[in-house]
Amino acid sequence: MVTATDTESDFTTLPEMPADVFTAPLKKPGHLGEDWLEPAQAVYDSAQDAIWDDLFNRQMDVLPGLAASAFMRGTEKLDLGRGGVPDFARISEELDKLTGWSVVPVPMLIPDHVFFWHLANRRFPAGNFIRTRETFDYIQEPDVFHDVFGHVPMLTDPTYADYMQEYGKAGWKAMKYNRLKALGALYWYTVEFGLILEGDDVRAYGAGILSGPTEAVFSVKAASPNRIMLNVDRVMRTDYVISDLQPTYFVIESFEDLYRQTVERDFDRLYRNLSPAFTYANSAVIDVDNVLHRGSQEYLLRGGRGSGAAPV
Repeated sequence: MVTATDTESDFTTLPEMPADVFTAPLKKPGHLGEDWLEPAQAVYDSAQDAIWDDLFNRQMDVLPGLAASAFMRGTEKLDLGRGGVPDFARISEELDKLTGWSVVPVPMLIPDHVFFWHLANRRFPAGNFIRTRETFDYIQEPDVFHDVFGHVPMLTDPTYADYMQEYGKAGWKAMKYNRLKALGALYWYTVEFGLILEGDDVRAYGAGILSGPTEAVFSVKAASPNRIMLNVDRVMRTDYVISDLQPTYFVIESFEDLYRQTVERDFDRLYRNLSPAFTYANSAVIDVDNVLHRGSQEYLLRGGRGSGAAPV
């Protein structure tokens, strides 16, 4: 096993997390190896398959006109609505032909360095469980619906697929400088909650948006949130909210633009000058921002989800 400081180009070997890197402690289940992969995908019963079908149908009723074209094409290419939780082996075979990616089962959130390693090798770790009827509308830990429906269709786009691999490779450098939170903010505001311009319209490509009906409408249409053109340095200094709708969304011109802004950035220089803590609040608009829409922040100011405020 290599450490983050040994090499930043050898992604064949799982890196060891340095002891002085700040990250969430996770306890590995005893039956898993160092890669944290389940031996096989779970077997889902008819009730669980029905939950997938109901979630899928609900989202597909909402997303036309809100979701990025690449996402809508991806769901068609992978035929995710053929009934029941999709088989990872089938999806992986189809993805491999399109972009060289595969989907692998994990039991839960996995450590950062393991996640980076899988992405760097074009493997997407997907939760092996599905939410219950009681948690149908919201689940904090990503399940198979969030991971496969929300993330995997985007991996059919070649440029986006390359971005995801490069993000995984970037994890080595973030560990070297102990700046995983900053790199996590980039993931949050692109892969999970990113928006893209399509002509004069804004569309969603982030999985956190695409896997839930409320945020799909809120992110694209609501008056409350800011919509700001992506600036990588600014985003990596920006706090984010995990358990509510986002006060701010960042917008890319294209996936080629996203790739250029990240892969061509000198992250050594950025990390050397980056504070360990976030600089900007998640609702902030600052002088360097290219603002498409300055939000009213009504939803946030009324108290958000906990207050019962309307997502307007």
